[in-house]
Parts: sequence; structure tokens; C-alpha cells
Amino acid sequence: MHRFLQFLIWSFTSSATFVFIGLLSFFGFNQSLFLSFVYGVSSAALVYTAGLWNSRRLFLKKHELTGREYAYIKKNLEEARQKIIRLRKALFQAKSIQMFKQNAEMLRLVRRIYILTKKEPKRFYRAERFFYQTLDSVVELTEKYAFLSSHPKKNKELSMSLSEVRITLAELTKRLEEDLTQLMGDEIGELQFELDAAKHSLKK
Repeated sequence: MHRFLQFLIWSFTSSATFVFIGLLSFFGFNQSLFLSFVYGVSSAALVYTAGLWNSRRLFLKKHELTGREYAYIKKNLEEARQKIIRLRKALFQAKSIQMFKQNAEMLRLVRRIYILTKKEPKRFYRAERFFYQTLDSVVELTEKYAFLSSHPKKNKELSMSLSEVRITLAELTKRLEEDLTQLMGDEIGELQFELDAAKHSLKK
């Protein structure tokens, strides 16, 4: 939302610059209509580009990242977004209520990690296991379970495979919780400190 607001601000600023420079060139400096239009567009483009560049510079400075680091993180976030779309699609293919609930919990954890990292990109380095390992495993196994459970006739071997996948997905849910805890390490530590301080105060 903050970046969208910046986009609106600089769009408005560049539009105002276009009008001001265009009118100034035409009426103030007696330029032709075409040249006034060119000067207005050029000035607006310059203001807009400079504004976005400055916004990006401040964003990187705030999160203590280089341009190359941020580009790398954005690439991984986009890949993760595509995987989350696949996970959501497989989620709605679940046949049992039990699996639907489990998948919904996994999706909630996955989305939480993704949104927190997108909001604060530097957190990416705390959640590398999630982006490089856990998410891939969750998506692949969820899709596999959806595919296997879609078979109308289930023999003993297929039922055992489904059971193994359910167990593994339950383990991966715990790993997602660990990844989220790792991602929110500082906040959890601060919250625990505040809780301990409050308990100590109540005892007094």
C-alpha cells in the first residue's frame, strides 16, 4: 500500500510538471505547440523517473539491502508466489475434510511467511530453508496427494501411499511452523520478554 501511494504521488507530480512546463514553454517562452508538448513530456518523465529512483533508494536503505540483493529476493518471491498458486489449486482438490483442514493450515503458514518476507525483504535470509526446501516439498506432495486421491478405485498399495503422504505432510506442517518461528525470531523473543516482565509485575 505504501509503495502504491508513492506511485500515485509521483504520477500526480509528473502530470503537474507536464502541464506546468508545457504551458510555461508555450506562453512564457513562445515555443511551438509541438516543442512545448515535448518539453512537458520530457520534464514529466524526468520527474517521475527521479521520484521512483529515490523511492527505491530509500526502500533499500530502510531494509539495509543492495540493489542486487533485492533483485535476487524479488526473483525468489515471484517463484514462491507461483508455487503458492499451485498449492492453492491442489488444496481445493482434497477429497477428505481432514486433508482439507491440514492443507488449509499449510496454506495459512505458507502465505504468512511469504507476506512477511515480501513486506520486509531482509527476512528472506532467515527463511532460506522455506524458500529452497520446505515450500517445494509441500507443493509437490500436496499435488501428488491430490492426483492419487482422484483415482476412483483405490487398492491397498494406493491407500498406503496416500497414508504415507498424509504423514509426511503433517511433518512438513511442523517444519513450516519452525520456519515461521525462525522468520519471526526477534518478535517472538521480544514478546516473551514482555510477557515475563508482565508476569513479574503481577507477582509484585
